[in-house]
Amino acid sequence: MDPSVRRRRRALFLLFLLAGIAMSSWVTRTPAVRDALEVSTAQMGLVLFGLAFGSMLGVLGSGRLVSRTGTRPVLFWAAVLLVLGMATVCAGSLMLSLPLVTAGLCAFGVGMGAGDVAANVDATDVERISGVTTMPALHGCFSLGTVLGAGAGMGATAAGVPVHWHLAAVTALAVAISSFAPRAVPAGTGRAVAGKSVTEHGPGSRPAVWRDGKLVLIGAIVLAMALAEGAANDWLPLLMVDGHGMDATLGSLVYTGFAAAMTLGRFAASFFLRRFGRARVMRVSAIAGAVGLLLVIVSDNAVVAGVSVLLWGLGASLGFPLALSAAGESGSDETARVSLVATIGYIAFLVGPPGLGLLGEHIGLRAAMLVVLAFVVCAAFLAPAVEPRRLTPGPGPAPRRDGAAEQTTAR
Repeated sequence: MDPSVRRRRRALFLLFLLAGIAMSSWVTRTPAVRDALEVSTAQMGLVLFGLAFGSMLGVLGSGRLVSRTGTRPVLFWAAVLLVLGMATVCAGSLMLSLPLVTAGLCAFGVGMGAGDVAANVDATDVERISGVTTMPALHGCFSLGTVLGAGAGMGATAAGVPVHWHLAAVTALAVAISSFAPRAVPAGTGRAVAGKSVTEHGPGSRPAVWRDGKLVLIGAIVLAMALAEGAANDWLPLLMVDGHGMDATLGSLVYTGFAAAMTLGRFAASFFLRRFGRARVMRVSAIAGAVGLLLVIVSDNAVVAGVSVLLWGLGASLGFPLALSAAGESGSDETARVSLVATIGYIAFLVGPPGLGLLGEHIGLRAAMLVVLAFVVCAAFLAPAVEPRRLTPGPGPAPRRDGAAEQTTAR
């Protein structure tokens, strides 16, 4: 692999690792922040809405910005917003200011959402250039970051480290990574060529992307698998406590196991993709996730349920990254395609879990997870959609060994 491409991959890995560390560092300190601000659970929900709102703003705006400027400036400014957001949350927790914490979370969310889309677009280009599967390991770095950040957060909480000092350390790490990582990304990646969309799709390329049936099916897979991941991130500890009678410590331990299984699945993906191809791996992953979910829902044995969560995590680990790779290769206008699928995934992350909470109020969390199970089963049937389109033989790079065809230079 070319050294510049290798540096580019490492930079993307570091940016995703940072995002995972920053997010889980905040999540582990939310109880301390709530207590320090002396706000109710409902008020804390409004504070967290700032993060969700900022994330959606970042995701919805990133695709258009990447098309205009390329991924490099979007990654740079997204990193700046992430740093400023963390610093503002840090200041707000020190000054006990609810508006500052909310504003900081909003800026942090914009940086996370915009950077996520831009990094995924850039990773798709790296896969095209190098012929090496990148997306699962990229998202694996995010999962690894969440495990590291959660562990550090639990340690800081146990040691009585004030929230502002903890978040200040995370901010310093963000500054260190953000100061050099975006420089490894070449200028112009993902930028639309003037007139290209009109030439290929006619006036208004976005509707043409929406009308691509293959891309719609890929989006449905992302919706299902992101819902499975988001449901665990938001509800798994409570599901174990209320649904299976575990104490809070065991519930948190089960969630840590889920995050570790996600990390393992994403880093091990390349091995299986090279041997079995993307569609088969996607189907097996969805089936594994469905079996794990089913056992968590129907089993009254807490040990069986806890172990089944590992299967849930392994199954949910590859849906998002593999679908994003497939979206980037599904046709022209790569940036619009990856942006569309990433947006669907974020909608599932942000809207799905609160909906499950409302449903759980009436029928219980275990029964509410049947909705997630139904979506994951559908994803198993839709798995062939991630298989690359057959290309007409001709000059160009050799096909990739993981089952994902190389994009032609015409793209």
